[in-house]
Amino acid sequence: MKVLINQQKHYFNSNTTKPLAFRIEQLKKLKTVLKIHEQELTAAIFNDFQKGSFNTFLTEFAGLYADLDKAIKKLAKWAKIKRVGTNMLNFPASSYIMPEPLGVCLIIGSWNYPVNLTMAPAIAAIAAGNTVVIKPSELTTHTSAALSNVIKSNFDSSFLAVVEGGVEETTELLEQPFDKIFFTGSIPVGRIVYKAAAKNLIPVTLELGGKSPLIVAPDANLKICVKRLVWGKFVNAGQTCIAPDYVLVHKSIEKKFLETLKTEIEQGQFSLANQNYAQIISEKHLDRLVSLIDPAKVFVGGDYDRSKRLLAPTVLVNVSPEDKVMEDEIFGPILPVLTYEDIDYAISFIKARPKPLGLYLFSESSTLRKKILNEVSFGGGMVNDVLMHFVNDELPFGGVGNSGMGNYHGEAGFKSFSHYKSVIKKPTWFELPLKYYPFAKWKSAMVKWVVGS
Repeated sequence: MKVLINQQKHYFNSNTTKPLAFRIEQLKKLKTVLKIHEQELTAAIFNDFQKGSFNTFLTEFAGLYADLDKAIKKLAKWAKIKRVGTNMLNFPASSYIMPEPLGVCLIIGSWNYPVNLTMAPAIAAIAAGNTVVIKPSELTTHTSAALSNVIKSNFDSSFLAVVEGGVEETTELLEQPFDKIFFTGSIPVGRIVYKAAAKNLIPVTLELGGKSPLIVAPDANLKICVKRLVWGKFVNAGQTCIAPDYVLVHKSIEKKFLETLKTEIEQGQFSLANQNYAQIISEKHLDRLVSLIDPAKVFVGGDYDRSKRLLAPTVLVNVSPEDKVMEDEIFGPILPVLTYEDIDYAISFIKARPKPLGLYLFSESSTLRKKILNEVSFGGGMVNDVLMHFVNDELPFGGVGNSGMGNYHGEAGFKSFSHYKSVIKKPTWFELPLKYYPFAKWKSAMVKWVVGS
């Protein structure tokens, strides 16, 4: 590990990665490499999840290609030195802000979208001019191996490297003096990463999760609401950090909502054969999910096959806030449905819990929308849809509180892997005497006038 990190530090300190031409060249190369090896990576994801090629392209590669195109097109603008104003106490002078790369960056990827959530931050780090060490998740063994092979075969490890392994390798990586750590994963592991980074004062971005609520108001378009909810909840078998974790539906429309929900799930025909579903990542995770299901509260689904790591789309009703399924993020195809009668109760219910990564509201009321968006804190969200804010690279993506810190996507990703260096340039042909000894009343009066005191 130390040898690799030292090689990357030496490479970074050679200033090779700083010219925009080099960065753009590497981004173009990465896009070409991903396209060439797309089928190989898709096959690896299939071996890990039995996930169909259409969903794999939609959730893994489409966003990466868009990220690469955006970075290539906008990099010169993002990296431009910005002139800013200069205060009177520094007159005469010019002031500006210079974006510069942080250095050697560690990116710890997540298993649920093992290509996208690993390579998207890498794209941002490369665009910002850094060197990168990638640590893929060990849970997706096939994808980790394929990604490692693709990177190692096409890039100098002094610039872009992959380190495979489990807890031991990750722990050793976290002991190294990186200039930036980017982690995507669970809240408990995020705490471990944050604690390890603190020892060396390493800046971190933590993309975590939480129980993202979905509110269904009485005036919601139920047909569209349920269609979008079912897709967003059960794509990738619910193993999505921003998937709706539970529903708060108005009591007056609960029955109609549940009937519509059941019909949509049945029509969806979720299965591996239809290539619109996926396996649970491991038997351990499946067992955890099954333990959350109260058979007496199952409205739809509840069936599972441990040998195939499959859990049917499941809806729970008559759910109490004290139920086990409401304790932590579900991260699977289980949807608890709770009711409310007063929107202030729903807001208080959400605010009484850790700040979520996402929040979704289905309503046609602008008044209700303003109320919820103004009163509830969350990482990002949508009105009348789910998940799709993730693919708008004009929006910074990230959490707040327990759901994470920092953000990325588009220019936000460039900023996440950059330091904005402040500089003032002064001429030598003139010097105000105000700050120098001997002091005088007129100097004091002048300074007070300048600063408006």
